[in-house]
Amino acid sequence: MSWLTAPRWRAQLGGGRWLSPRAEQTLVDVLAVVVGVAGELTLLYDDESPVRPVPVLLTVTAGTALFARRRHPILVLSAMLTTTALLFTLGESPGGMLVCVGLFTVAERCPARASVVALVAATVVLVALSVTSVPPPVAVWAVGAAFRGRRRHLEDERARATAARAEREQRAAIAAHEERAAIARELHDIVAHSVTVMLVGVRGARDVIPTAPDVAADVLGRVETRGEQSIVELRRLLALLRSESPTTTSPVTPHQPLPGLADLAELAATFRAVGLSVSLEIDGEPPVLDEGTGLSVYRIVEEALTNVLRHAGTDHALVRLTTGPQHIDLEVSDHGRGPTGQRPPGGHGLVGMRERVRLLGGTFAAGPRPGGGFRVGAHVPIPVAP
Repeated sequence: MSWLTAPRWRAQLGGGRWLSPRAEQTLVDVLAVVVGVAGELTLLYDDESPVRPVPVLLTVTAGTALFARRRHPILVLSAMLTTTALLFTLGESPGGMLVCVGLFTVAERCPARASVVALVAATVVLVALSVTSVPPPVAVWAVGAAFRGRRRHLEDERARATAARAEREQRAAIAAHEERAAIARELHDIVAHSVTVMLVGVRGARDVIPTAPDVAADVLGRVETRGEQSIVELRRLLALLRSESPTTTSPVTPHQPLPGLADLAELAATFRAVGLSVSLEIDGEPPVLDEGTGLSVYRIVEEALTNVLRHAGTDHALVRLTTGPQHIDLEVSDHGRGPTGQRPPGGHGLVGMRERVRLLGGTFAAGPRPGGGFRVGAHVPIPVAP
């Protein structure tokens, strides 16, 4: 294996790591035991003293307890201090290496208060037994505390990264939900309005074909035109769903101007053609709106008139639009049956209208009128385009 192929081989093994985290931890534990036992034995017999089996066996046995230092750091440090005291009692001169490994682990793994108490206790024992002076255990403890701070810093960074990733995913999910809700509202408005107008028109044309074929032909022509317009709008929405970004348009279906305030008169004429007399009153100069606001106002009027046509049981509706420098007040009312037919179980018309107004930062109200019928009202504060 060459140096050029080694990084690739290493990446295939563990994502750029030579060993897995568990294997690295095991290796570090083995090194800690080896360093602790070898260092302690070296310090015990550094003056060519005769090697005695009992101290060696005691040192090796205590050293193996270092494998449990991560799970029980305080207990392991206590065992190392006890072993050091036993070696001193046996007439040996322990070097305190096992205690230093245990003290390092306590400083790295335990809270600051517990590690400081352990430092004081270990230093008192080591100094009392003339094993070492104060600086060595303090230095070992400081290194362990630095490792603990570094580990906590990395854990905090990972936690922040995880939280940031979760927040991004949540924002993306919310954005996707809002986008789906907007598309669902748009589909509902297109389908509900178009199908209702076409259905009423076809029924009316069928009734007058024997007596007024010209009127029937005119109505069917309007139905055909409305169907074609609905197909164009549906294709635009489907192109939006298929595209990678909201600004991408389909090469097959060119972008069509979205309806707005200027199209309310044509909308009213569409309903008149199918038998609903719509009075359109506009108080004030119609402002120039952005495309989204104009579309929302148009859809609210369209949905309210569709509800009148389907449920109110009347042939007349009033659309009143009052405009101001920074607002639009919209009202659609009728003298029909009232709320029992206006909002059938499971309907989404009023919900969609309310949501559109909420997204524009306005207020929405819908309910029966005192003199009979139903009223839909909306107040939409808007910045008027210059």
